[in-house]
Amino acid sequence: MQLRYNYRLYPDTAQRKAFARSFGCARVVFNDGLRARQTARENGEEYLSDGDLSKQVITRAKATPDRAWLGEVSSVVLQQALADLNVAYRNFFASISGKRKGRKLAPPRFRSRKDNRQAIRFTKNSWFRVLDNGRLRLPKIGDVPLRWSRQLPADPSSVTIIKDAAGRYFASFVVQTTDEPLPETDSEVGMDLGLTHFAVLSDGTKIAAPKFLRRAARKLRRLQQDLSRKTTGSNRRKKAVVKVARAHARVADTRRDWQHKLSTAIIRDNQAVYVEDLCVAGLGRTRLAKSVHDAGWASFTAMLEYKAARYGRTFARVDRFFPSTRMCSHCGRINDKMTLDVRAWTCPCGSTHDRDVNAARNIKAAGRADFNDRGARIRPAAMPAPRGEAVIHPDAACSTRSVQGISVRQGGENVNPPPLSAPVAPRAAPARC
Repeated sequence: MQLRYNYRLYPDTAQRKAFARSFGCARVVFNDGLRARQTARENGEEYLSDGDLSKQVITRAKATPDRAWLGEVSSVVLQQALADLNVAYRNFFASISGKRKGRKLAPPRFRSRKDNRQAIRFTKNSWFRVLDNGRLRLPKIGDVPLRWSRQLPADPSSVTIIKDAAGRYFASFVVQTTDEPLPETDSEVGMDLGLTHFAVLSDGTKIAAPKFLRRAARKLRRLQQDLSRKTTGSNRRKKAVVKVARAHARVADTRRDWQHKLSTAIIRDNQAVYVEDLCVAGLGRTRLAKSVHDAGWASFTAMLEYKAARYGRTFARVDRFFPSTRMCSHCGRINDKMTLDVRAWTCPCGSTHDRDVNAARNIKAAGRADFNDRGARIRPAAMPAPRGEAVIHPDAACSTRSVQGISVRQGGENVNPPPLSAPVAPRAAPARC
């Protein structure tokens, strides 16, 4: 398994200038490669291969007066910028051809020096090294101090230097690690994600939503007001932009740290974790968009998924159209749709359910059925049929979902009535369609 380990960098003034030079050269090479391919397409020429493009925008460009300064940075940085362009083109072609699932991707766009995030990548060919004194040696940049929060489990295959909107520098190492299975447990859990409670587990545990963005809204509002009063293009406006970015970065870092701790605890205590496959992009276009983005469901489930694979746990997603909220976890009856203000309801079978706990239990049952039966039809547990439903009535409709002796009745026409001449047995077997 490949994992990323991020560490904070603290470059000095000269190293900051070297990083800015590398960011700019990588951006120029990326834009030159994109412009060359667009020009070839407009002229009806063949698609430029990766090798020909590298010779045109790097090797030959260094010999010209306009691009001679490309030789001031590591050549690996320039090659990796073209590699990013090639990956963007391949993803775009795979998206429009249908090979890549999900949303349709747009073609690559030009990079701007005003982008909030700048990044360059060094591979093993660049001979970067982690020194014994804890510094990171980068070609044509120098030895950069790092803040080591933990040791790397193996030698890194590449390192990406990132500058975020808040002006912070990070080193992201890619490390090949082996799985570390945890001791097996008998506990399995289903999880229903929400806004009032961030997560409700099938055992009844409710985890309150921290709402980091809402809690920082007052400070963010003040900083945004100060930013709006600054003159466009002034130095004070640039400083105000950095203050706003730092406040947002603090919120994101706090949320990420909390999600890491919670996901690790859930994976450690449970052998299998089942969650609902939510459409976060669709929910982000509703009136609850701010709360949905503040919750961070997508990043949390991604953490659960890769940690389950690393520690030998089972992780599964339940279909988003599965009626986990409306289905009774006791008898399996699917009731009518409920509005969001209904937090508890009573099933006709007599069971009273908490809305979120009932959904978490149904998600757990559905996840276990999908994982064990490989997509078999989900059925609740068997139970004795009520006396009133153990008789075939001429005016009763056959159920669309039958469960080992239980007929879940729904309104409608009787699709299989008994013959009129035949007497109806008072205690016949349940109906099956």
